[in-house]
Amino acid sequence: MGRKCLLRSLLKFSRAESRRQLPRKVFRLCHGSVPALGRRRGGPWDRLATRTVSLPVRRRFGWRGPSRSMLQVENVTKRYGSLTALDALSLRIAPGEFFGLLGPNGAGKSTLMSLVAGLRAPDAGTLKLGGRPLAVDQPATRTDLGLVPQSIALYEDLSAEQNLRIFGALYGLKGAELKSRIDEALEAVQLADRRRDQVKHFSGGMQRRLNLVAALLHRPRLLLCDEPTVGVDPQSRHAIFELLEARARAGLTIVYSTHYMEEAVRLCSRIGIIDRGRILALGTLDELLTRLPFAEEISFAESAATAPLAGALAAEGTLVTAAGQYRFRPPPGYALSGFYRRTESLGLPPRWFTSARPTLEALFLHLTGRTLRE
Repeated sequence: MGRKCLLRSLLKFSRAESRRQLPRKVFRLCHGSVPALGRRRGGPWDRLATRTVSLPVRRRFGWRGPSRSMLQVENVTKRYGSLTALDALSLRIAPGEFFGLLGPNGAGKSTLMSLVAGLRAPDAGTLKLGGRPLAVDQPATRTDLGLVPQSIALYEDLSAEQNLRIFGALYGLKGAELKSRIDEALEAVQLADRRRDQVKHFSGGMQRRLNLVAALLHRPRLLLCDEPTVGVDPQSRHAIFELLEARARAGLTIVYSTHYMEEAVRLCSRIGIIDRGRILALGTLDELLTRLPFAEEISFAESAATAPLAGALAAEGTLVTAAGQYRFRPPPGYALSGFYRRTESLGLPPRWFTSARPTLEALFLHLTGRTLRE
């Protein structure tokens, strides 16, 4: 069946079920475009995507071509009028990497996702997927990626199973193979018993989980997750994390944008901190934290009893006051034994003080002068 015929059939089906026209725009939001149908299945990637393997990365992906990057972004710039959303941004993501893009709202995370997905074209620079150029007018190059958009991209008047059937058909899945993948997807996100329920009756967390597996149904090589846990309950958030971690262990390359520091720490093997369209820092968590001028942070409550200690510490290192707490950041080589001798001389009990390694939030504050939530 040709693409136009399929879309006409889907439109008729949607009118009968929901009295609304099936918006083609949602396909682009989910997957970058309406891909060509009839793509061959059953290759090495399809067989490997659902189980953990111990093969070398190139064999794991059935890798073609000389490029070692799954995603390559070179000097990409995107402007909206006078606003520069991305400023000559460059980034390379390796096959099998779980990459975190961490930054506040408006930093450029969603813009980058939309360029990779083909929803928009960059004003300058190039993007490549597996060594092949990505372009808005070349949808075939994007059949190897899936997009989990920030906004829910589902048909509320259709059931969970009907939604997945539509997205699967657009990627050429049919018959027993499509049914098997739908069963597997619904089981993975604990929605098998709600498969025939209309999506509009789902909670926000359930819709987020279904939104995720809709992007995974065709088993892409690269998954883009644009803040996929916004507004979800803790149970759904944990379920999303577990599914993504399982797919990452199986070799899927994931780009995960968030402004939640704890998500990046838990999930990502490498993190890029982005702000105002530029990558400010890039590396593993340990590599990033070495950029801070302090290795420890000691917290204690702001009170009349601790005020003399705070006054003395201000001359010895960096002292920050926030939310009724003092945070002391000693300089390199500072002896913590001297700190605790001073607290003992002031009669302050050890339980009042907490020593911890610095955080990504502290690094972001150090780099930009503001917090991730601002």
